[in-house]
Formats: sequence, C-alpha cells, structure tokens
Amino acid sequence: MQDRRQAPDRREAAEPPAPGGILWDIAGDVRALLALPAALTMQVAHPAVGAGVDTYSVFRTDPWGRGERSLRSLQTWVYGGQSAADEGRRLRALHKDIRGTDVHGRDYHALTPAYYAWVHATGFPVYRHAQKYLGRPFTEAQERQLYAEWLQVGRILGIRDRDMPQTLEEFWPYYAQILADELEETEVVRDLVATDRPVPPPDRGPYLLRVTLRALWPLLLPPLARFRRFITIGLMPPDARSAIGLPWTPAQERRLRRFGRVVRMVVPLLPERLRYLPLARRARAHRKITGSAEFVLKRRTD
Repeated sequence: MQDRRQAPDRREAAEPPAPGGILWDIAGDVRALLALPAALTMQVAHPAVGAGVDTYSVFRTDPWGRGERSLRSLQTWVYGGQSAADEGRRLRALHKDIRGTDVHGRDYHALTPAYYAWVHATGFPVYRHAQKYLGRPFTEAQERQLYAEWLQVGRILGIRDRDMPQTLEEFWPYYAQILADELEETEVVRDLVATDRPVPPPDRGPYLLRVTLRALWPLLLPPLARFRRFITIGLMPPDARSAIGLPWTPAQERRLRRFGRVVRMVVPLLPERLRYLPLARRARAHRKITGSAEFVLKRRTD
C-alpha cells in the first residue's frame, strides 16, 4: 500500500461516480441483489465488524427492513447526486456509537479506519467475481475503471484516501493480507449462510402478497434458505471463501455456472422498469430526459 503519510485526503471533494460509468450500469441492475450477500458475509467475517453487527444490528429480527435500508443506502452512493455525500455523513453519524469488544477480547469501534475501509473494500472483489457469472467478465481496463469509481464511493463514505489502497497494484496485497490475517467464520457469518435459522416472512410490499407469503412461508423458507446459502458462497471470490472456511464443491460450481448462463440470457431482455431497481431506474430516466449528470433525490427515508 502507498505511503500513508503522502496520501492526499480528498474527503471534502467527495463526488459520486459519474453517469455512464461501470457502477452506473451495474449497481442498480437487479443482478446486484444476487451479489450483495457475498459482500456482506465477507464484511462480517472480520471479527471487529462481525462483533458490531452481532451486537447492534437488527438483521435477525428485521431482516427485510435491514436489507431494504442497506440497499437504498448503497443506491444513493451511486445514483443520489448531491444526496450521496449526505448519506455518507448520515452513515458515519449512525456508526459513531458502535463500539465494544470482539470475541478475541480486542476493543473495536465501527469507525476505526481499518474496519470501516474493509467494509467498503469488499464491494470491488465481489462485483468483479460475480460479473464472471452474471454478466460479461471485465477487461483489465474496466477493472481499473471500476476500482477508481469504487474509490469515489469510499470518499462518499468519508474514508480518507490514505486509508484505501489507491491502485489495483496496492489493493491486491492489502486484500490478501486481510484474508490471511483477519477473516474467520464468525457467528454472524454462520447465521448468514445457515439454512436452519428462523427468518420472518416479508413484512413489506402489497398487502395481498404479504398475506400470501405469510401463509406459504413454512414451505417457501427452506428452499429460499438453501438458495441464499448457495448464491452467497458461490458469488464470493474463492480466496475469500477459503479464508473464511466456507465449503464449495465442483458440483456446486457447475450449478452456479448453469444458473449464471440463464441470468445472462434473461436479464438483458427485461424492460428497464424490471431490470433496474427503483432509485437507479429514476436516476437513469432523469438523465435521459434532462441530459444532466446529476440526479437529486426527491425523498430520502431512513
């Protein structure tokens, strides 16, 4: 990693990735929903992050609300225009009181630069790996562009340049060191890949749909839990999967490749309203109408 004493600090100049870039295309695509669990699991495999989530998060009691808020926040970083920086500041304020002791007896604080930067860092290798299955693999130039855009997202989150590897040549040694020295199968990791943990039925969406899902939930949950485990482990980069100790077989790899082929064929054929998540869809529509490089959120809720 570059000499941190020399690294510029561009926290004040945080701007979201520009429309027309790689994140503008992939972050709001419905396929991103398949990749997010892998990134989240890599995050909580760090003992400090896992301890904070284990103690403070409501992911067990309100998984649907927690997931919706996380997804809306991520979308805002990319598509929120001037609201992106506001969202970054809101998240830092939300995390300022998250502190405690991890399972190894070490003190942690959610905003410790090394921990906060790792949470951000996981997005890049997961996007890169998932793209090999769900889309067309990135070229080297595209990988570099994606990483540069992901650095912009880090600045939105208030992470200083000196706390993030500034190039791919710096990123991969940093990433390998975290895998080797820090990651493990934490209790939160076990929860996220378990197939036998209770999960409440969805509590949002149209009333009739919620009632139907509640009635069918005992039948639907087991296969959904197995699929969640399959896609979480499968779309996680193999070196991270190995570092955490999550099993993956050749038969599962073949199934994932078959699944990926179907996704690659079907999703590009979907109309814009089905292919992109709501915030991304509105931002893209706004840009088409106005030609503006900026999209300002009309409304943001917690």
